[in-house]
Amino acid sequence: MAIEMKVPAVGESITEVTLSRWIKNDGEYVEMDEVIAELESDKATFELTAEKAGVLKTLAAEGDTIPVGAVICAIEEGAAAPSAAPAKEEKAVAASAPAAVAAATNSYAAGHPSPAAAKILAEKGIDPNDINGTGKDGRVTKEDAEKAQKAATTTAPAKAAAVAAPAVPAGPRAEKREKMSNLRKTVAKRLVAVKNETAMLTTFNEVDMSPIMEIRAKYKDKFKEKHGVGLGFMSFFTKAVCEALKEFPAVNARIDGEEIVYSQFVDCSIAVSAPKGLVVPVIRNADSMTLAEIEKEVIALATKARDNKLSIEEMTGGTFTITNGGVFGSMMSTPIINAPQSAILGMHNIVERPVAVNGQVVIRPMMYVALSYDHRIIDGRESVGFLVRVKQLLEDPTRLLLSV
Repeated sequence: MAIEMKVPAVGESITEVTLSRWIKNDGEYVEMDEVIAELESDKATFELTAEKAGVLKTLAAEGDTIPVGAVICAIEEGAAAPSAAPAKEEKAVAASAPAAVAAATNSYAAGHPSPAAAKILAEKGIDPNDINGTGKDGRVTKEDAEKAQKAATTTAPAKAAAVAAPAVPAGPRAEKREKMSNLRKTVAKRLVAVKNETAMLTTFNEVDMSPIMEIRAKYKDKFKEKHGVGLGFMSFFTKAVCEALKEFPAVNARIDGEEIVYSQFVDCSIAVSAPKGLVVPVIRNADSMTLAEIEKEVIALATKARDNKLSIEEMTGGTFTITNGGVFGSMMSTPIINAPQSAILGMHNIVERPVAVNGQVVIRPMMYVALSYDHRIIDGRESVGFLVRVKQLLEDPTRLLLSV
């Protein structure tokens, strides 16, 4: 008996997902709870696991967009796991068979469009047999159909342009096209919306990192021995931000319709680079955590991000964001607000520069910091005051412990 597997619900606002890739192939035996596919929503990437053991029958192609609740595959129960000997024998037969036989084996998939591709081709009157499918076993994917549609409308102008086009210098001029992921499309929409819908400004300052670097050098071994994690810069910045937000609550607020919502806690979002783009997991109640607790949470969230294991809940919410472009070598930037929040702090790289201290020019490890904020809710006095307070706390870390 075949068990149908449907796209699971992954969030209230998510209605469809994209099939990124099949980890197990059509006709392959799978174990119960074994990962068989990777799905991608507009917020995260997650894995699909087999609900039963049996032979997998795929019903969608890589790149297809599938509604939540739709059937994506089936698993034939009762089928025994294939032994090694028949597999070797089958491989040997396939290797010795003529090419024509191999082509006949795949004749159904070759030129056969996915449901999404079939719709596009039907609308434009394009014959699927005229397309070389790039999907599994030559199946025509939605992306193949879109390319064929574009080619059909641009062939004549392209030929005319080719006749009149001037000669170009010799050399490689290759281009590569790939479909925008749901995550990247959502990030793009949100960034444009923030620029268009907020009165965003950025204020800058610089921080002498000598005191924090001295503390790290002095206590890093003992800290790691006691807590099992290293003492990084992010915990100091998070603590400094939490203290400064107590004095400037508007920086931790957000606009909701015609109301301003002041959060009396700090859920600090930390921008993390993941394989498919930037994600922003949240450290809940960061204002009540110690340096060690913050470091452990940062490591846990960053590890999940790299492994595409973050849940929707772990990326939802947040009252303030910290982003560290310094890890990539950025000297200065204007970070974009993470809506619906009203402010974001940008960290940058640490560079030794000559600075004046007590009338003397000395070399100090300096970092530029930037605060982008929504001027509709945060005034210039509050934004500058907040950033100055963060600078004071970082340049005199004992204040973080004494709250003075």
